[in-house]
Amino acid sequence: MPHLKLKTSLIISAIFLFVACKKDPEVKPIPPTTTLAIPVDTIVPTGNEQYLTKGSEYIFDQNRLHTFEINLPEADLKKLNDDPAAERYVAASLTFDGETISPIGIRYKGSIGAFVGCLSGTDWGNPSGHKTCTKLSMQLKINWLDADVKFYGLKKIQLHAMNLDDSQMRERLGYWLFREMGVPAPRSVHARVLINGKYIGLFALVEEVDGRFARENFEDGSGNLYKEIWPLDMHGLPFSEQTYLSHLETNEDENPTANMIRGFAQAVANAPQADLQQVIADGMKIEEIISYAVVDRTIRVDDGPFHWYCWGGNCSSHNFYWYEEPTEGTLHLIPWDMDNAFENIISNENPVIPIADAWGETRNNCQPFPYGSFQFMQRSAACDKLTAGWASFEEEYEEKLLYFKNTVLSPENINPMLDKWEAQITDATAEAEAAYGDAVTVYVWRSALDKLKAQLEYARTH
Repeated sequence: MPHLKLKTSLIISAIFLFVACKKDPEVKPIPPTTTLAIPVDTIVPTGNEQYLTKGSEYIFDQNRLHTFEINLPEADLKKLNDDPAAERYVAASLTFDGETISPIGIRYKGSIGAFVGCLSGTDWGNPSGHKTCTKLSMQLKINWLDADVKFYGLKKIQLHAMNLDDSQMRERLGYWLFREMGVPAPRSVHARVLINGKYIGLFALVEEVDGRFARENFEDGSGNLYKEIWPLDMHGLPFSEQTYLSHLETNEDENPTANMIRGFAQAVANAPQADLQQVIADGMKIEEIISYAVVDRTIRVDDGPFHWYCWGGNCSSHNFYWYEEPTEGTLHLIPWDMDNAFENIISNENPVIPIADAWGETRNNCQPFPYGSFQFMQRSAACDKLTAGWASFEEEYEEKLLYFKNTVLSPENINPMLDKWEAQITDATAEAEAAYGDAVTVYVWRSALDKLKAQLEYARTH
């Protein structure tokens, strides 16, 4: 089977990221009164299990390479493999560090881009057919049948296949850089995965952004969490409250309101230019959001919130969350999806996702314009009044940029860490290469790592 990192797959994947990104379908816990035949054993914990007594810091320990052993009936595995795009859970058990939790739910996950080149269906715009790649991204739902069940404090485990990342480092490194700069971001490590005793390969284990994430990262974690809804629309106006609430990831059953994000959006929309910085400072932590912009633009997260894709007369961005911290009354931008980060640092290697403008710049009188090899339409991010307001903090940006390049991104800080991660996953990478024809080879992987290090050096010096 040819190696997955085909440029055609990358292009098709990127094209459809902005027209087909969707909220992962959710399967609600089955009510206790419902009778359900579970094809795996039900294991009642004693309460002394390590997965009940230790926290999530054990799962995301940067010094460990964990192994997840998933077991499920072959008939149910076949159901998953026959139609991965259905994204429906089946029952399974999870064995980790010698302890088994059962039942849990397991499904494949991803938007259209995640399935391109990995399903048998011929219409890549409508993923269908059986699985053709060894690895696909998966979600393990620990609390599948019981909302109170947790695994090292977690309710879900996200395992990303990294099929478009030969370096196998982008997600782990990208999130780590954000966190090092004080930006609330998911934690990520690598993990080995076995299914029914068979080694499937190396995955990126990425922390779920959910209510638990909010409680762990903010003093008051009871606020609203939104996925992929910008405070202002492309015309600089707030959305309706119902539109914000349709993107809500927490508090859905608690009669929520979108007063905070909508009120902030209205204040930004109404602010005279002379007052804009103060309005933003009243609703956000300036150091945090400027640090976000510095990391995002330095490592070129070009498929993130500062790429305003235009399609069918509408322009918007994706791959981010917003959190409202109710006690402080502040909004926080949270990064998501580092698959394509770092690619465009030296040149626009990915021909679909490059952002045309430098930070704070605009062009074409803020009208959509074609850009890149494929001339896809985009709009300058700084045409958004909120983004323009952030960009106006020029001194703060330069100060954070200098710190980021000279400290966090310095060779003395980052190279030993990358070397440690490389050593962690060398054997697992070789193991996958020996087992599967579509696995990244050790040679290709090391070459991609060298390229990533060259991109980081370029980012430090330009």
